[in-house]
Amino acid sequence: MTQSYRITLLPGDGIGPEIMAVAVAVLKQIGQQLNLRWEFTEALIGGAAIDATSEPLPAETLEACRNSDSVLLAAIGGYKWDNLPRHQRPETGLLGLRAGLGLFANLRPATIFPQLIDASSLKREVVEGVDIMVVRELTGGVYFGQPKGIFTTETGQKRGVNTMAYTEAEIDRIGKVAFETAQKRSGKLCSVDKANVLDVSQLWRDRITQMALTYPDIELSHLYVDNAAMQLLRAPKQFDTIVTGNLFGDILSDAAAMLTGSIGMLPSASLGENGPGVFEPVHGSAPDIAGQDKANPLAQVLSAAMMLRYGLNQPQAADRIEQAVLKVLEQGDRTGDIMSPGMNQLGCKAMGKALIEVLSHG
Repeated sequence: MTQSYRITLLPGDGIGPEIMAVAVAVLKQIGQQLNLRWEFTEALIGGAAIDATSEPLPAETLEACRNSDSVLLAAIGGYKWDNLPRHQRPETGLLGLRAGLGLFANLRPATIFPQLIDASSLKREVVEGVDIMVVRELTGGVYFGQPKGIFTTETGQKRGVNTMAYTEAEIDRIGKVAFETAQKRSGKLCSVDKANVLDVSQLWRDRITQMALTYPDIELSHLYVDNAAMQLLRAPKQFDTIVTGNLFGDILSDAAAMLTGSIGMLPSASLGENGPGVFEPVHGSAPDIAGQDKANPLAQVLSAAMMLRYGLNQPQAADRIEQAVLKVLEQGDRTGDIMSPGMNQLGCKAMGKALIEVLSHG
């Protein structure tokens, strides 16, 4: 029986359209093999939307995303739009998309590909076998807490204020995503906070600990954020799934990403309680190589695999795509950003063809 899904495509800026084309071709190939039917709708966001409509997130784009089963985003931004007022910048469109879809949970995997292990700045024995998922709360914490701003005191001094705040409900909903993510992985969850000095972190720890009672199959541990950062560098293989707040997650997910040695290989997912999630690579739009067929499409392809696994509940399709990525790397196929001596350097389009070839014989 054929299953049909409505997917909104947001190619965005820079290399976005190039890598999106590869991901769409891969999805079409896997769809033919597993009786999955795609209804693709393409919409504008970021700089491309600004050029066409003067807005980084047109109302039509948000409506298309809301009416879809999932959203696949490529990349936004570039030098061209850097000097615009903040409310008109491409990044504002991305924030608006997250808010408009109620996306509060960010999933960032950091997986070591055996074929690229020497690209890591850490020793092989430290990073070999690393497979971490960071679950970051995305819409609360110190980035959104009130009051915030720069104020003038009675003595005439400037005083900057940001407020770190979480409610029980905000903690519980990100905790639910984290526990369920851990269930899909190895069953280990580490909650990261700063409960020894922050009251908000004490509430976080209390709620996560209470939630663990309803997930007896999950092994829960706790770390202070400074120790967690140290442990990521010292012994990263001890981690499987990490859950943490917005600020700590912002920092730790980037630190975990660098364990892999190449940000060009990493996907991500942003999820809400209901409705479509947004799946995108963590790298930028790389305007300096846009249109030159040099882009690495693998993070975009792996984002499509995350969409299948976490957004559409199609793990078999996700597995096949991820195995195809491993196979092309085993064949020695590389784009310029992950090139090493003796390997076969390919452009973006050729890498896409290599993936399709592997999938067609898989």
